[in-house]
Amino acid sequence: MRRIKLGILQTNHDKSVEVGDAFPDDAHRFRDLFDLQDERFTYRIYMTIGGEVPQDLDEQDAYMITGSPLSVLDQHVFTDALLDFIRRCDATQKPLLGACFGHQAIALALGGTVERSNQGYNVGVEETRFHETKDWMEPPRDSLQLYVFHEDQVTRLPEGCTLLGSSENCNIASFAKGDHIITTQAHPEFTYDFMACLLRFTEGKMPTATTKMAWDSLALDQDGSVFGSWATNFFRKALGDAR
Repeated sequence: MRRIKLGILQTNHDKSVEVGDAFPDDAHRFRDLFDLQDERFTYRIYMTIGGEVPQDLDEQDAYMITGSPLSVLDQHVFTDALLDFIRRCDATQKPLLGACFGHQAIALALGGTVERSNQGYNVGVEETRFHETKDWMEPPRDSLQLYVFHEDQVTRLPEGCTLLGSSENCNIASFAKGDHIITTQAHPEFTYDFMACLLRFTEGKMPTATTKMAWDSLALDQDGSVFGSWATNFFRKALGDAR
């Protein structure tokens, strides 16, 4: 059986010395997460931050959209092309995963609503509680502790989508459409060292109480590797025997 060809649409390119020069970029963090699994992928990175999106969906078997410090509520050089790409994936039922910015972009493209949270930044390790069980959720868990770092959030699901999970500070923390789209507001690809670096780099830009709660939460275990297994299972099951 050949490897799944996974296209990763990278919507961030951190050029800071403190973070960007110290850690691999978003696409490579997801590659590291997926490479923990027995099922290995063949990767193609699309620098969507610069306007690159797949022209032919059949270039890859499945796709994912990364997180970004940018807001989906703003217009970027790649916004129109990305939203069109998402709609094409939906129309053809191409397997698609969105994380953080990707989660929000999928919601927006399909007719949902994204808004700035009136609670400000949601940062740290937060539990996502799952309301539905899917066959790709192996190993089975009722909830996952995952890194989060966001200010915008999905507040209304697109038509035809199903709420999968909620967290204390984000009601729509995960959703699905059919068997071909899943999302998470969280960052399963983050590591402790990367999250700690982000907090040090940004703590002066957030309220002291928010930063303290974020640091305190880092003492909790996180389940990014479990979500990595779920995502791998999702891609495999969505593709079936087509590969």
